[in-house]
Amino acid sequence: MNAFLMTAADDGLAGRGFEIRYSSPLDPIAAPMLRELDEEYLARYGPNEEMRRHPAAEFAAPDGAFLLVLGGGLTVAGGAFRRLDASTAELKRVWTHRPYRRTGLASAVLRELEAEAARRGYRRVYLTTGPRQPEALALYRAAGYRALFDPAADLTTHDDLAFDKPLAAAR
Repeated sequence: MNAFLMTAADDGLAGRGFEIRYSSPLDPIAAPMLRELDEEYLARYGPNEEMRRHPAAEFAAPDGAFLLVLGGGLTVAGGAFRRLDASTAELKRVWTHRPYRRTGLASAVLRELEAEAARRGYRRVYLTTGPRQPEALALYRAAGYRALFDPAADLTTHDDLAFDKPLAAAR
């Protein structure tokens, strides 16, 4: 897909100078995002294979998408989805560059990925996060995701915390 500016779902981000680009994990402009995300997983969970678990082709159209948010020539946020089943997209790689956190970018990334998944015919999104990512837990709850685990349980006893959310039909 070609690059385009964020539209209705962007909450004014285009007016703040941000651009959204659908691309690939193999795009050189994605490298800083993927490297920082890998470093974050390493710092929080130790050595792991999360960033190598899914080949780039899984995030390619028509079944997947890989989104980058650019600001000032830098990749400042992003996320992706891949096909989990015929009606479900699995969100992956939702990330915001540290200096841009708490600015609404992650929420905008979620909304855009949800909208794109709905345009592709998915009716549900699913995702997992880890127990050492309280920011992600708060983000997904605030965005209307339903916990598929007991939120009252000791979350540190889980490797992955799953969420899902139904999607409205694309307009």
